[in-house]
Amino acid sequence: MLILTTVLTTGALTLTACGSRDDDKKGSDTSSGNQTVVIGVDAPLTGDLSALGLGIKNSADLAAKTANKDKTVPGITFEVQPLDDQAQPSVGQQNATKFIDNKKVLGVVGPLNSGVSQSMQKPLNDAGLTQISPANTGTELTQGDNWKTGDKKRPFKTYFRTATTDQIQGAFAAKYLYNNAKIKQVYLIDDQKPYGAGLAASFKATFTGLGGKIAGSDHVNPDDRDFNAVVTKVKKSGAKAVYYGGEYPAGAPLSQQLKDSVQIPLMGGDGMYSADFIKLNKKAQGDIATSVGKPVEELESAKTFIANYKTAGYKDAYEAYGGGTYDATWAIIEAVKAVVAANDGKLPDDARAKVLEAVSKVSFEGVTGPVSFDEYGDTTNTMMTAYQVDGGKWASKLSEAYKP
Repeated sequence: MLILTTVLTTGALTLTACGSRDDDKKGSDTSSGNQTVVIGVDAPLTGDLSALGLGIKNSADLAAKTANKDKTVPGITFEVQPLDDQAQPSVGQQNATKFIDNKKVLGVVGPLNSGVSQSMQKPLNDAGLTQISPANTGTELTQGDNWKTGDKKRPFKTYFRTATTDQIQGAFAAKYLYNNAKIKQVYLIDDQKPYGAGLAASFKATFTGLGGKIAGSDHVNPDDRDFNAVVTKVKKSGAKAVYYGGEYPAGAPLSQQLKDSVQIPLMGGDGMYSADFIKLNKKAQGDIATSVGKPVEELESAKTFIANYKTAGYKDAYEAYGGGTYDATWAIIEAVKAVVAANDGKLPDDARAKVLEAVSKVSFEGVTGPVSFDEYGDTTNTMMTAYQVDGGKWASKLSEAYKP
């Protein structure tokens, strides 16, 4: 998910959690012989995207606590260092430096936004520090800027993700709208950011390839909240749906203003799939979104995660990326486990390099299903789900592993 947006600070949550900057000052627990491993977490913990960010933070925290409780890695205590990137690339880059400077950090989970990731990838790569995002879908992050021409080259060896790509998501959305929703005429709108524009382009290519018609296209500013001008164009076009490449802070008012004029659904990607989209949109009924993976509530593999999350008493929901975040964090934990086991039960001096090597080889059954990474650092799990708003809630309509 790539979201570059102005953060609203009014009413934003301020969060203080375990794993602050003081972590790098702590020594090993000599009384118990334990060594401490810190897992950095980067996400928007304040602002209008904090619902998703807090779900990421909490899910990573749960994974670390579970590993400690179960003594998954004997002799190792895991701590989480969450930093707020405010959905801003410049802040994410600063956070990357903080993680690098804390020598106990052996892996970073996050961020939410692909645009933030673009600012973090190089410094983390230069430091040899593993990064696993549960939410980034920008295809270029793993396959390079020329992936569309078939020239796929992995830009950064330290970057992995448990979310699949926009290439897959946009195509899945187009197939669902054309084949399942039986909508053949769409108005295409994007927020001019790499995530939204990339998602819209992927959707368009597959939708028109299937025989669908693009009735019109336009761009909006993600900071705008008045969309009457573009709504007028949509109404005149005769489109039977709007596909929006962007995220819910703008998508919600766009949908509501659309339905004030014409009764057609708005569809978007995982940037729309949030409970906050419905909270911000009184006319969300019938709207459609796609998101990575299968709903964790429908997965046998997620039952323990859901129960433990509830028992832990987190105030905020795990949201769209909870399961993927838990799996991303657990991939780092599994890598640490392999490294420690190969070094007589202790962390080696070159722990970051060894953890990076081990992450590329992890394979386990996670909350979201099988977890492993391909040669680009992409998840091998291409499961996608289409959701529709029904009765004030997102209801899953179709889940399947996407195949071109």
